[in-house]
Amino acid sequence: MDQRVSLITLGVADLERARRFYEALGWNSPSVPALWSRSSLADDSTVVDGGGWGGVTLAYNVGAAEEVDTVLEEARAAGATIGRAGAATVWGGYSGVFIDPDGHPWEVAHNPFWIIGPEGAITI
Repeated sequence: MDQRVSLITLGVADLERARRFYEALGWNSPSVPALWSRSSLADDSTVVDGGGWGGVTLAYNVGAAEEVDTVLEEARAAGATIGRAGAATVWGGYSGVFIDPDGHPWEVAHNPFWIIGPEGAITI
């Protein structure tokens, strides 16, 4: 199996609210992440939806530490909750977390040891 993720589908309670939130952050449909009703996604994935956090945090990496705070503020303006403000990390980077209106956490991080290519691909 190649080490890659081809698509992320987020189960959401309100499709229109989620679409407005992600479009405010610049994601245009159809695009990654895909949005689907939470119950339909659970059925399709053959899991029981307990309604809580699913044990996954998404990550968005940026090219400079100051970009973390910019993205966090864009997310706040679009309706996200800031779970953790941008701050220096123990691993030598800078990161913060926003939580989308459906409770999906996103870490926004700058890792000075990684290279982000022109199309956003990361080289570790």
